[in-house]
Amino acid sequence: MKGQWKFTLRAAAVLLATAALASASPNTMPSPGTVNYVEGQVSLDGQELTSQSSSTAVVAPNHVLETGQGKAEILLTPGVFLRVGDNSAVRMVSPGLADTSVQVVRGTAMLEAAELMKENHLSVDVGNYNVHIQKRGLYLVDADRGVVSVLDGEATVYGGDAHVTLKKGHETVLAADMPLKSQGFNKNAVEAEDLYRWSKLRGEYVAEANIDAAQTVMVNGGWYGPGWYWDPYWSFYSYLPGYGMLWSPWGWGLYSPGWVWSAPVYYRSPIYRSPYYHGWRPVPRVTHGFSNVGRTPVMSSPRMAPMGGGFRGGFGGGFHGGFHGGGGRR
Repeated sequence: MKGQWKFTLRAAAVLLATAALASASPNTMPSPGTVNYVEGQVSLDGQELTSQSSSTAVVAPNHVLETGQGKAEILLTPGVFLRVGDNSAVRMVSPGLADTSVQVVRGTAMLEAAELMKENHLSVDVGNYNVHIQKRGLYLVDADRGVVSVLDGEATVYGGDAHVTLKKGHETVLAADMPLKSQGFNKNAVEAEDLYRWSKLRGEYVAEANIDAAQTVMVNGGWYGPGWYWDPYWSFYSYLPGYGMLWSPWGWGLYSPGWVWSAPVYYRSPIYRSPYYHGWRPVPRVTHGFSNVGRTPVMSSPRMAPMGGGFRGGFGGGFHGGFHGGGGRR
């Protein structure tokens, strides 16, 4: 009985604390172009952005976000992040939900598409070239070098009357005196780049915030379907799928509120899965209750579960490729 009372009091305290935090946080869907996170020297049309101005600043049409020694994360369509590297500039061309287009004016940018609906038309302009993102995945655009690389997914690059389709592990050079051509690239060199490592770390933080945001929605309501949801603990937006769960390009799980509520797992694997990794990774067995609230998780010993390539799991299909054979209470 004493233990039961302790759990009841703890649960009540969690509910009250979460409600208080949620009431002071944004509760509407941010528009494409919302600046989700900044680090270092970042400005929007010449006005300096700080960590306090993120989540309220929006890159509107024809506005330019620039970085010095700093980086920024911009939300595009739900489930798609644009991360801007040092000494770079990006311009918003079109912020529509169905037609979203940005231009990398200079420097580098990495696009992570954790989810891409068939109705989404997502593209990136580089000089006189247009990169049409065909599938969810991970894409690197280097405007200074004139290179578009597909780390995972698929994209079609258009330039004049020519075009080329790039699949995972391939890139093309953008040069007027060279035809568009798909060719392989050194993945180790890309993974050693600063923007890649920063983007990977941001992907992990977004996945952790996904758990908190999903719990907040379940406790306080405010569910409006798949999209961006504010996490009061991390103070930025994360993506919540409509149901089930899916894998981000970095291999982290993104869970729907219903999934987290029925099996709230703090998913953190010591074996990282890059877009090139195929094989096995530890998956913790699920502990029900409030075990991960406040990021003090209680999990049983991990077991090994098979991971397929690409984005195995998907909407409603998260049992295969992640919690293969069931990941519920044992």
